[in-house]
Amino acid sequence: MRSKRLFIASRLALAILSLSVLHACSGHKEPEAEPGASPTTILYLSSNKENEGSARIIGELAQEYAATHPEVRYKFENVAESDLNQRVQLLAASNDLPTMFSYQSGKPLQDLINSDAALNVEEAFTELGLMSTMNPAAAELLKSYADGGLFAIPLELNIEGFWYNKKIFSEHGLSEPQTWKEMLDIAADLNEHNIQPFSVAGKDKWPITRLINAYAIRMYGADVMERVDRGEITLTSPGFVEAAQIVQNMGLSGYFGPRVNTIDMSTSVDMFLQGKAAMFYMGSWQLRAFNDEMRNQIGADNIGFFSIPLVEGGSGTLDEYPVNAGLTTSFSKSAYTPEVGEWIKYVFERYGDRAMNELGMVTGFKVSDMPEDLPPLTKQIQQKIGEVTKGALWFEARFDTNAQLMAWNNAQLLVTNDDYSPLDYMTALQEEISN
Repeated sequence: MRSKRLFIASRLALAILSLSVLHACSGHKEPEAEPGASPTTILYLSSNKENEGSARIIGELAQEYAATHPEVRYKFENVAESDLNQRVQLLAASNDLPTMFSYQSGKPLQDLINSDAALNVEEAFTELGLMSTMNPAAAELLKSYADGGLFAIPLELNIEGFWYNKKIFSEHGLSEPQTWKEMLDIAADLNEHNIQPFSVAGKDKWPITRLINAYAIRMYGADVMERVDRGEITLTSPGFVEAAQIVQNMGLSGYFGPRVNTIDMSTSVDMFLQGKAAMFYMGSWQLRAFNDEMRNQIGADNIGFFSIPLVEGGSGTLDEYPVNAGLTTSFSKSAYTPEVGEWIKYVFERYGDRAMNELGMVTGFKVSDMPEDLPPLTKQIQQKIGEVTKGALWFEARFDTNAQLMAWNNAQLLVTNDDYSPLDYMTALQEEISN
């Protein structure tokens, strides 16, 4: 290990010497560290590209910080997403985790928490005065991934709900539904007028289970899938069976179109944006398509958004949304120092505003300076995210691979075959996750 460190140090010294020569020739002078100051290197390991999205914003802020803190150096290393988990696990096993690293939430991150390798973000951010910069719903969501502790940060944040065609609704005298009954009444009315009520990518399978989950969280509340994971409630409970029954009826009634299981995601997006379907359940990650003037033929002004409707007798509320934070970023506990903490404070005090203003990114950090030229739909979703009181997991979030595949594959059968009962669907799935 000592020889490895000496080798790295010699390579670093050589690189610094080379840069010094180049800068001297070009007339450019980098700020120098104070004499005797120990340099701090912050390495960010990620599957994101350095010049795109969140990595780009973090890199820009790191450069700004280095201008006045030359003793703190920032490095970025890209690794293929398919290799990310294995790479992080190997580094953790050798106690050599980088300062920051992208990783999968859930069980992989929990293993690092259990081995005391991951930094407790809530404790560190509280000490740094940063917790108030984070969206509360995003923080609660990430806590749900790690048994209640916050060990990752949400560099992006998405909510899910129903997008709808305002022009179609207006032409038929319809308004945003507050309950599932109202939404299904709207669907029946549109169907009678030969307008497809919903665009659903049945070929991709998970959009079907998202609808089942949407009903279930309004019946049982936003934390229902965590309760399933803990064994406090089963998938064969009446509310889950009812959720599957509702979604099956929607499919069999033709509300998803005649060939739902042949429609992929790109086609389903285009169907909605071409006015061929009135409603579309999807996450805010599709804002890029909605804001694309070439692709969006109905116009951004004609797109509305409403929260998952309420269920009669249910405990879910309209300010609870399915939320996800994409691929999250964590910190090494052993690499955390006061110098790293000051760097983190500088970067993440500014991250939310910079990401929104430069890239229009909706993140898990609050925005205090909303750009005036922000697309209206993006602005609307940012405001909605600010109103979220509790985030919900997606249906398969705590399932293993076999259960996930069963949920998806059988969902296709559920919405097209009336011989396959909702109870059969939920029973098979409950047996799988209980094994």
